[in-house]
Amino acid sequence: MDSKQVIEMDNKYVMNTYARLPVVFVKGAGVSLWDADGKEYIDFVGGLGVAAVGHANPAVAEAVSAQAKTLVHVSNLFYTEQPARLAKKLVDLSFPGQVFFANSGAEANEAAIKMARRFANDNGRAGIILTATRSFHGRTLATLAATGQPDKQVPFAPMPQGFVHVPFNDVDSLTRAAQAGACAVMLEVVQGEGGVHVASPDYVKAARELCDKHNMLLVIDEVQTGLGRTGKMFACQHFDVTPDIMTIAKALGGGLPIGAAIAGEQACGLLRAGDHGSTFGGSLLTASAGLAALDFIVGNNLCQNAEDMGAYLRERLLEIRDATDRISDIRGLGLMQAAELKEPLAASVVDKCLAAGVVINRTSATTLRFLPPLIVTTEHIDRLAVVLKNVLEEL
Repeated sequence: MDSKQVIEMDNKYVMNTYARLPVVFVKGAGVSLWDADGKEYIDFVGGLGVAAVGHANPAVAEAVSAQAKTLVHVSNLFYTEQPARLAKKLVDLSFPGQVFFANSGAEANEAAIKMARRFANDNGRAGIILTATRSFHGRTLATLAATGQPDKQVPFAPMPQGFVHVPFNDVDSLTRAAQAGACAVMLEVVQGEGGVHVASPDYVKAARELCDKHNMLLVIDEVQTGLGRTGKMFACQHFDVTPDIMTIAKALGGGLPIGAAIAGEQACGLLRAGDHGSTFGGSLLTASAGLAALDFIVGNNLCQNAEDMGAYLRERLLEIRDATDRISDIRGLGLMQAAELKEPLAASVVDKCLAAGVVINRTSATTLRFLPPLIVTTEHIDRLAVVLKNVLEEL
């Protein structure tokens, strides 16, 4: 089928819940993608942070192929080796505790929310969870209610109750809300869908101290930031803070759908047999992919590459800001960067970059986001910089 036929079929039979760009990708390798017409692109979206180890990573492909030829699924009614090994690796990389496997970041956050509510009920506390304005925790009803973006909630009202949104990076507001009574604080230390806004060290430290003082759980959502994206294995490590629960997904499966909630020693006993589950969560296939992806991230020191290339990307974006006078702010950590435009031109910039063979993303009318695979090089970044600068100057 050619591109036109694929697009027509998709528009007819697939629900239009995504504002798709008119490109049909058929192949990927590393930081490159190819469309149905054979055109090559460099990818600075990385499947929204999923392709951290690159497209069609050979180690992941081999692991998935080998497992698919052996055993794909038996359900969580039985023990299997790969999920146990993956859970151990995640605990070894993070903090002592246990892991619940799901299929996505939203599902991992659902598990965290249920743990927080059980914690509240077990301790006779109000089941209120404090989250931040502009946050994004998922699109299920509960995670959407946790999300601090009212425009995303209005079409699906009434929202589940039990969430209070407080201003991001506002220690005083968080302190007052904690004093009023809650069972948990749920935060992204770098807000991804909210526009790549980085928490201040004082804010993250205050969240940990308030949770300790008021007997609340600290939940850190690392769905987008986890596994090397920000230059450390987990973004909370930039702040020297250990959460009680941490959620991850995106990069974990090397391209396959898997999410996880890691519960520390205070939280790992909250979900008991029959309390929660997932038919496909932590399957043999996705766990095998996760093991290969984690080994690749660690073995190739991709955290360090994310730090180094993130600094280089920021440097090039600052040069473009100074040369074009189109950008008001550059922000982010590691290979999670954003450029804030002075005018609402982000959609046009994305389209024109795509036409020039560079895939980027926008989170708002003025915010460009960059989430390349963690194997990106200076050559890839230089190519992005040339295209982006030309596009901004043309506009």
